[in-house]
Parts: sequence; C-alpha cells; structure tokens
Amino acid sequence: MKLVYTGKTKNVYALDNGNYLLKFKDDCTGKDGVFDPGENSVGLTIDGVGDVNLRMSIYFFEKINAAGIRTHYVNANLEDTTMEVLPAKVFGKGLEVICRHKAVGSFYRRYKDYVEEGADLPAYVETTFKNDDLGDPLVTKDGLICLGVMTAEQYEDIKVMTQKITQIVADDLKEKGLVLYDIKFEYGYDADGKVMLIDEIASGNMRVYKDGKYIDPMTLSKLFFA
Repeated sequence: MKLVYTGKTKNVYALDNGNYLLKFKDDCTGKDGVFDPGENSVGLTIDGVGDVNLRMSIYFFEKINAAGIRTHYVNANLEDTTMEVLPAKVFGKGLEVICRHKAVGSFYRRYKDYVEEGADLPAYVETTFKNDDLGDPLVTKDGLICLGVMTAEQYEDIKVMTQKITQIVADDLKEKGLVLYDIKFEYGYDADGKVMLIDEIASGNMRVYKDGKYIDPMTLSKLFFA
C-alpha cells in the first residue's frame, strides 16, 4: 500500500487493484480539547472514534448501495479500521452537500428574517466549497456550472441522490426515537463522469435531536448502536 493522502480523521492509501483504502483514525476535529465536528483542525484524540465512525459508515453505505444509489463503498475491515473504496475524483477542490430538514445552524443565521428557528424544510439542498480560509463559502447550482466544477446533469443527480439518502438516514434514526435536522455529504465522480457518494456517513456529519434536545456526535453513536 502507498500512502497518498493524510487527512484530519482518515489516511488514504492506494491499493494494487486500483481501489483505495481509507484508514479511520481516532483523531477528532475540535478546539481546546473539546470535540466539535464543525471545526477545521484536529483538536483531540478519542479512543474508539475511528471504529464507531467506520461502523456507522458501513451500516449506511450497505443500505444505500442496496437501494440502488451509487457510492464508492466496496468493503470494510473492522479489525484494521479500514474501508476499501472505488476511485473517484472530487468536484473542484472539494465540495460539501448539505440536506436540511429543519431551519437551524448556519441556515437559520443567514435567513432568520424569513424563517423561525427549527421550522420544517422540504429536504433543502445546498452546496459549499471546502475552504477553511474562506469559511466554506456557499455556491449555487449556476455558480458550480459557470465555474466548470460540474455539469447541470451532475448537479441534478447530486440533489436527487442527497434527498434520497437523507430520507434513508432520517427514517432509520426515527425508528430509534431520533430526529435528523440536517446532514452533510461529499460526492465524487468516476471516469465516465457518473456521480457517487464518497467519504463517510458518521455521527459527526449530522445534526440530530431527541425529545427536542441536541445529541452530540459521541452520544449519538452510542445511542445508534445501543
């Protein structure tokens, strides 16, 4: 295996078969020793975080693949905390796709003149460029096309896939008495330009509430696998 990328929470290795291996780490984003999935730098290490993030990713990737939605997931090894994935190019220098069921967080801060906090949203999809220095700026569909980041067809595929995947996750959480407010995804595309879900699906990428109270990612992981 050849190390090709060292990330904040995962390392990426090239495999001889043309696929890649993601090695999940126990490093977490945060600040001053406090876990915060919204931070842009590693702030602490929590034993077992890599394992639980991988377990949740396996659970949802297998469910999403079974639903006929394209992902990069091939298989995983819990003993090594690794996941084998298909090769994929990222859009631009990295793009995050958020689906919102409730008006909270940055959405509410931007649009509070027009919406009440916690109001229902119709699986609202928005995209942001991954850029720590610029605070992950929002970008519209027209912007993505104008800048040559993706085609209109790829955008529509991402939007439809995002709404379907979000519903799968939301329905699963609902069975456990949990409510999904919003969730963040990443996408890539193969050699033919076909879109696929990439990266991970873990508690740190979603905002979840129980009985009206926010559930932090570590607690969410424990509740999910209880």
